[in-house]
Amino acid sequence: MTLPLQNDGMPSAELVRRIERLTDTKVESCRPVAGGYSPAVRLLCHTATTSFFVKVGATPLTSTFLRREIRMYNNIHGAFLPALVAWEDHASAPILILEDLSAHQWPPPWDARRVELVLAQIHAMHNTRVSMEPYAQVHEAHSPGWQVVAADPEPFLALGLADARWLEAALPLLVQHEARCSTDGDSLTHLDLRSDNMCITESHAVFVDWNHACLSNPKLDLGFWLPSLAYEGGPTPERILPNAPEIAAWVSGFFAARAGLPDIPDAPRVRLVRRQQLHTALPWAARVLDLPLTGRR
Repeated sequence: MTLPLQNDGMPSAELVRRIERLTDTKVESCRPVAGGYSPAVRLLCHTATTSFFVKVGATPLTSTFLRREIRMYNNIHGAFLPALVAWEDHASAPILILEDLSAHQWPPPWDARRVELVLAQIHAMHNTRVSMEPYAQVHEAHSPGWQVVAADPEPFLALGLADARWLEAALPLLVQHEARCSTDGDSLTHLDLRSDNMCITESHAVFVDWNHACLSNPKLDLGFWLPSLAYEGGPTPERILPNAPEIAAWVSGFFAARAGLPDIPDAPRVRLVRRQQLHTALPWAARVLDLPLTGRR
């Protein structure tokens, strides 16, 4: 197998040839793009007349995710996605090529206008009809988080966000409301909405990284964005999604069950991001369920 990158981090000659064949143009330069939570290869490529973003699978897991993302780009249509330029499946290194969004704004910081642009596109996405797998099929391994914490509380308690006494008192209410949150629905949901997956143009928001997309509950999809928005200085979750204790319980439980686990080899930064999201998701759940606030350490 030929690796997509050379030892210096630049794309291999074979990868450049594949990109040129797919785009039917001569690539004059490529540079690696920082960011992302997996070892997938990310490049910004320039030709004489244009530029585009290239994502390449680099491990079996990232290639599996990329194949599903490619399928989403071929199945979903709307202004909330980047334009699809080209794609190619491959035994070890599938390629996805999208329009270059690097010149636009990538929050944070957040202000009222940016929040409204994102909310408008989330609404448009949720009202887009597509044929797609339901949540239970795509995310069948996702058990309700607070039930997982109840069975093994040590990874959560090791984070230092709450002590065993608080958890013992809070768990019955958290589990009760979490159980009331349905993951069923017929809305197109992204289910990985965070600032690093959002670009703000002059007129609208664009969402990237679609490998988690499915048909699900639109309130749950919105709720997953809100802890990271608050962590980055945006409004509190209940200002955008009021009267949703079941969403607060489900979202906080998702992060509580995962933030304290060992790093994922193919995505080592994911645990850090989940800890950050839990820092705001847990107080959100405590406020709306009238639980004592745990404080932050």
